[in-house]
Amino acid sequence: MWSFTASLAGFLFGFDTVVISGANLPIKELWHTSPWFHGTFIMSMALWGTVLGSLLGGIPSQRLGRKKTLIWIGALYFISALGSGLAPDPYTFSFFRFVGGLGVGASTVAGPMYISEISTPKNRGKLVALYQFNLVLGILIAFFSNYLLKGFDGNNDWRWMMGVEGIPAAIYFVSVFFIPNSPRWLVTEKQDKDRARQVLEKMGVDNVEEDLQKIENAESIQEKQEGRICIKYRKPLLLAFLIAFFNQLSGINFVLYYAPEILEIAGLATKESLFNSIAIGGINLIFTFVGISLIDRIGRRQLLIIGSIGYISSLLMIAFSFYADLGAGVLLVSIMAFIASHAIGQGAVIWVFIAEIFPNHVRAYGTSWGTGTHWVFAALITLLGPVIIAVFKENPWPIFVIFAVLMMFQLLFALFIMPETKGVSLEDIQKKLGI
Repeated sequence: MWSFTASLAGFLFGFDTVVISGANLPIKELWHTSPWFHGTFIMSMALWGTVLGSLLGGIPSQRLGRKKTLIWIGALYFISALGSGLAPDPYTFSFFRFVGGLGVGASTVAGPMYISEISTPKNRGKLVALYQFNLVLGILIAFFSNYLLKGFDGNNDWRWMMGVEGIPAAIYFVSVFFIPNSPRWLVTEKQDKDRARQVLEKMGVDNVEEDLQKIENAESIQEKQEGRICIKYRKPLLLAFLIAFFNQLSGINFVLYYAPEILEIAGLATKESLFNSIAIGGINLIFTFVGISLIDRIGRRQLLIIGSIGYISSLLMIAFSFYADLGAGVLLVSIMAFIASHAIGQGAVIWVFIAEIFPNHVRAYGTSWGTGTHWVFAALITLLGPVIIAVFKENPWPIFVIFAVLMMFQLLFALFIMPETKGVSLEDIQKKLGI
């Protein structure tokens, strides 16, 4: 229940990211802003908030604690939802979307990290992956919410679409008060062994005193005096950077954000392409569940290998579909295979892996580094998307060949560099990485 509660931050992340799609055209017609303003501020402002929130999210997570940070994230989501729904002008709307973006970015740091620290080695993978599952579920619910609210209040439909997020945000905000602080944060930052012991007992840890001793032993005085992220932690820093880098260089955001346009290039009508976008979201949800069920059985590394092979095959299928003009049907199947490969591989693994490879006393900053890398590249891919599509509008097959080649490098990363962390305690992972 603690993990599920914290993972609701992921649900709000998914909902907040997609809900803007329902307000896109009504806002264009209402405020008549320039294409540049609409794209840079109204549509992208949440993304810039996400970049900043992820890069800075490690600071409150370390100083205030994971729990208090998750509470503040709930407040940011709620304020953003109400503010966006009631915004009287495009500037106010953009500001409140930025506030929501801060919540999204910080949640990718605090959510997976908190869950990793209140889980046992045997169930840590599937519990942290609940964050990704709720993220994908939030995307689907946002699509359906927008659909149901269409025609609800005439020209003000979009305000209800944006504001309704306040309901799950309020539920999450209240719920997160009832979860405990992370036992590892209590020991490393508060030196409060008694409260940490109580949390470990509730977690069902077999030998509480042994686990407490492990946490303490991992935090030597020398390490605390060394400061935060430094050259000593170059290995987990590199691992976090690479998995986040490859996540976005797979083209996942490019496909998800521009799926309707890609499908229209292949010959589908606008209405059909929007419907198929929802179908793509459904495939994402189903295979995310598959990834969650497998992550503690076969491990993170094996899932990434399977996902990489699926990436390469499906991306080449997409490229060939365009190159040989095989039609929208074959293309749609290829895209769904690509989404399934992502959900079972990178989608299930990234938040888990980044949240478990750093030592306790620098985990917040290390996780912020990894998630920040993810969001910076996500922003670049999203911004360059329209330009790339315009260049290859006649036949975009080279785009997907490039993504496939990059995924060959990810496969090599998974085979020869990435360590397996399945079933290993957070403190023993630290030893395994030689830090």
